Amino acid sequence: MIRWIFPCYLSLFCFCSGTFGQAGKDQQPTSTPPSVDTEYRKFDDLASFLRNRNAQEYAISSPKGIDESQFVTIGGIDQWITIRGWDRDNPVLLFLHGGPGDVTNPWTFALFAPWEKQFTVVQWDQRGAGRTLRKSGPAVAATITVDRMVQDGIELTEHLRKHLGKEKIIVVAHSFGSILGVRMARARPDLFYAYVGTGQVADATKNYFVAYDALLKKAKAGNQQAFDELSRVGPPPYASQPPGGGYAVQRKWANAFEGADEFLYGTIGLALVAPGNSVRDINDSADGQMLSGDRLVPQTKSIGPADLGLEFSIPIFVFQGEEDFTTPTALAQHYLESIKAPRKAFVSISGGGHFAVFMRSDQFLKELVARVRPVALGH
Repeated sequence: MIRWIFPCYLSLFCFCSGTFGQAGKDQQPTSTPPSVDTEYRKFDDLASFLRNRNAQEYAISSPKGIDESQFVTIGGIDQWITIRGWDRDNPVLLFLHGGPGDVTNPWTFALFAPWEKQFTVVQWDQRGAGRTLRKSGPAVAATITVDRMVQDGIELTEHLRKHLGKEKIIVVAHSFGSILGVRMARARPDLFYAYVGTGQVADATKNYFVAYDALLKKAKAGNQQAFDELSRVGPPPYASQPPGGGYAVQRKWANAFEGADEFLYGTIGLALVAPGNSVRDINDSADGQMLSGDRLVPQTKSIGPADLGLEFSIPIFVFQGEEDFTTPTALAQHYLESIKAPRKAFVSISGGGHFAVFMRSDQFLKELVARVRPVALGH
């Protein structure tokens, strides 16, 4: 569930180094080369220009719209949320990011812009992540527990109901966030119209085994290198995680088969040019992934269907990438089939993997509008 952050840092370093190096190649050595600080300031000026341009392009200009970014007190600490939408009368959608600690606020401004025409979209930097971590500092580590974060999500929902004048809201949860989301829905069904999971965690005890089998089958169908590397490491469990070890090989080919490598690197560029952002937001994200992973991965590695919940009193939807090799599609579908709910549906997102909610955001939105929005509108 937690995505690998060091390649992101490496790509940023290589990008900047390449920029500086190219400047040196393009100029004849007739004068002292510009300093790194000078080149960085030039790059930062360009990023600032793009941020300002994007702020204008993605501004909410409707008289009935809302665009708020603020800290709210949740669970005894200040936590960062954004609220954006073109019509306050639209249903409210709370998006729970994955990771753990992998905030989406810094880079989804363009991807979620179409969603904001149909929903009031709320994003939340969870406890120990993003700007929430920046505000609280790492001393909050002892309170980073699944139980505490589920309660945080419930408190945030109660705040949103009061602040936005809504009886209930919709919760959409990705990857690690789906652990929080299903437990929020089970604990306080009175707060939610529906739950939508994507990259749905279903059974952490089987996750890597099922993913390995699916990857090996995919590789056998046409990628000899992948088949050889996966065969070399064999099926999990793996004793450790050295470079080139079993988990690293699984992650490598999961990202490759899903096309996620390009997407994940692209989020860095989006974060750099997002309105109101800076490089500090990328650093906050990296810090949050490290701290949250250390705290939460041990807490979630044995979670099974019974821990997530098998009986719900609200509609439950799972919109899963048709080939998710991180939280396997087959496990997510089996989990949905095993639960009881007044309404439930499994939707396969064509061409999507673990990040289908972002990489196929338009298709995902169509399903939300067709299947979930009517529930909130009472249709």
